[in-house]
Amino acid sequence: MGESLADRFDLEGFSHDWHRTGAAALTALRLRDYALVISDIRLPDMTGDVLFEQLLTEQRSLPPFIFITGHGDIDTAVRLLKRGAQDYITKPFDLDALIDKIHGIVAPEDASGTGSLGCSPVMRQIEAMLPRLAASAASVLITGESGVGKERVAQALHQLTGADKPFIAVNCGALTESLLEAELFGYEKGAFTGAVRTKKGVFEQAHGGTLLLDEIGDMPLSMQVKLLRALQERCIVRVGGETPIPVDIRLVCATHQVLQEAVIRGDFREDLYYRINVVELRIPPLRERSEDILPIAQHLLAEIADASGKPPPGLTPAAEHAIKAYRWPGNIRELKNTLERASLMSDGRSISHDILFDRPAPPLSGQLDMAGSLRDYLNECERDFIVHALDGCQWQIQCCADSLGISRKNLWEKMRKLEIVKGSDAD
Repeated sequence: MGESLADRFDLEGFSHDWHRTGAAALTALRLRDYALVISDIRLPDMTGDVLFEQLLTEQRSLPPFIFITGHGDIDTAVRLLKRGAQDYITKPFDLDALIDKIHGIVAPEDASGTGSLGCSPVMRQIEAMLPRLAASAASVLITGESGVGKERVAQALHQLTGADKPFIAVNCGALTESLLEAELFGYEKGAFTGAVRTKKGVFEQAHGGTLLLDEIGDMPLSMQVKLLRALQERCIVRVGGETPIPVDIRLVCATHQVLQEAVIRGDFREDLYYRINVVELRIPPLRERSEDILPIAQHLLAEIADASGKPPPGLTPAAEHAIKAYRWPGNIRELKNTLERASLMSDGRSISHDILFDRPAPPLSGQLDMAGSLRDYLNECERDFIVHALDGCQWQIQCCADSLGISRKNLWEKMRKLEIVKGSDAD
């Protein structure tokens, strides 16, 4: 079996080591880091649970473990899951199913080296474009729903152009016009009340690096004129100043709006639109690329764990299924919010469905609770869906309405009808 697995891994392009004994595997795991370990429960010199327990005893930061088991060893495999193993598969098993599990656990890396954007065809295509964009000075416009990971794509592009250079991001929709001008271009001492010292704006701070103007579609028209001038002249003037200051930046803009429609409405300048949209990258929502959800979830769990200095918890099979089945209206932002909460509530080893969504796993087909009317059931489903969308958008009404594809007014009406207030349980 080991030889056939090794041959298939070679075909898939996986970098791997094959050890025939538990002792050899222990030695290798002590000497180097692995992204994943696949072990049979029954090894020539020991059992898989002894191998796993030995590593736990040494208090090592363990990679995810998948155990291969016969039907007689399922109880052992389940116990290992409770101890922190990632998953198990029973003999005989489908190799394609195992490969899918591996892709779900280990986010694939391509030549761009970003590795965290996803494995769907559309995201692989975007990653393949990044090196070409990095080699040019073209302005890039990243579009997509709120929370799809537009800033992650911008950071991936920046990593290819000079990771040692500054990467500065500013949300154009979060500041008033006067504050936005000072944030972008900086100000001189005495330029306005409270300006007790000279301050550089983000254009100067990002000099030589990348400047991300997020939600540029929310920028006021009067500021659009000033931005266009700065881009054309490649220099800025601080608020309260007179001296032009040259700036050299890679400009990346992002928006959840359809800027072509904003241009038609007169809300966005056509000349600025063509200036910032030399190349457009559209990031699809998670519901359109379900194969990306598990790799992104694993990447986020690793980030969350790294920030707390702990090994990342695994996901139980039920939790994995739920993550893939859920539509994630708030996209990656909602996914990260959910995983952060689940990581805090978990035992540190694994995250179950109940912890992930703060409710029991749904009943199996044929076990639905038939009490109540169909209308009550549908209202509860709709309420549940909207509350999760609001959580994913940090209860920002416009963000949630956009992710659900409805108007603010429609969302408010549904919230009143379903008695949704901030702090509502999703149960």
